[in-house]
Amino acid sequence: MNTTDPTAPAITYADSGVDTAAGDRAVELMKEAVAATHGPQVLGGIGAFAGLVDVSALKDYQRPLLASSTDGVGTKIAIAREMDIHDTIGRDLVGMVVDDIIVVGAAPLAMTDYIACGQVVPERVADIVRGIAEGCQLAGCALVGGETAEHPGLMAPEDYDVAGAAVGVVEADQLLGPDRVRHGDVVIGMDASGLHSNGFSLVRAVIAAQGLALDTHVDDFGRSLGQELLEPTRIYTADLLAVLGDERSQGAIHALSHVTGGGLAANLARVMPRGLAARVDRSTWEPASVFAQMSRWGSVPQLDLEGTLNMGIGMVALVGADQADSVLAVLAERGLGARVIGEVIGEDALPEPGTPLEQVITGAKGVEGGAVLLASQHPGWA
Repeated sequence: MNTTDPTAPAITYADSGVDTAAGDRAVELMKEAVAATHGPQVLGGIGAFAGLVDVSALKDYQRPLLASSTDGVGTKIAIAREMDIHDTIGRDLVGMVVDDIIVVGAAPLAMTDYIACGQVVPERVADIVRGIAEGCQLAGCALVGGETAEHPGLMAPEDYDVAGAAVGVVEADQLLGPDRVRHGDVVIGMDASGLHSNGFSLVRAVIAAQGLALDTHVDDFGRSLGQELLEPTRIYTADLLAVLGDERSQGAIHALSHVTGGGLAANLARVMPRGLAARVDRSTWEPASVFAQMSRWGSVPQLDLEGTLNMGIGMVALVGADQADSVLAVLAERGLGARVIGEVIGEDALPEPGTPLEQVITGAKGVEGGAVLLASQHPGWA
């Protein structure tokens, strides 16, 4: 039985909160940025149901291994929304995804993104995707597809979230990981660009407790608080591929660790083999002022800070000691600050912690491997 009331107003999809025309407008605004990431290996264009990548080059591999990763940006989005700056979030997303792929030595091939929002604002969506495309260009990765979903009633009109996934390839005998790490290897730490995209629940709690406005100028930063917090995540992929491919440093890197949630020690422990330990010396680098400010503003205990933020080191390499200088030389030529921050020793040779700050980390992220000890103290830190 048809119970429709003929006098009731008609309800359209737009009335329910979904504006398909706005979605189409967003696609038009982002097309050029996305196309800029496409090389001859990418087939088709924007609007297809699936992105296509020609992988004929894999026929030249002896045993190609596909590496995949997926991630998001987290609550850093709240800062972007309040600042109404959205392109940096896209670069954050790429860094979080592709730099997990390079950890195993894989070169990224293609990436896709997903944006969920309460209301499609074409210009905002285009800004996000433009940032993703810029990040993909920095990483040498094609952005081959994506989805923008409008969720009225589930998300507020100004709300959005982003996620991405990428796939890469590595020759099986070039795979990096714990099995390559040796006693006597050195630990090389590579500079972060800032907070990157982890720990923003802590960061936002500190800011809220201090009652700080994002447009507050901070002398130590030389810019506003919001601008400092939105500094994009450094993308290490191209730099590390250069090291892996340079004849001076081929075979030098045994393992890599992307310093994300959990901090340096917990992530480094994920690539330490059983029986070995990394002793990391804090005195070899000074974290950027943003980390010290977070500690002071929130009276955050240092170990809690280190277990949440990257503390100025965004990527770590375990390298044969005799080739460390070659690795550092290639990174320096590419403008990436890096230094030796520790060494690999036998786990049974780890000294007993001498201060409350010396803490041995094992079994991080469910990995039953070796250990990491953070020793000494950063310059300028009490």
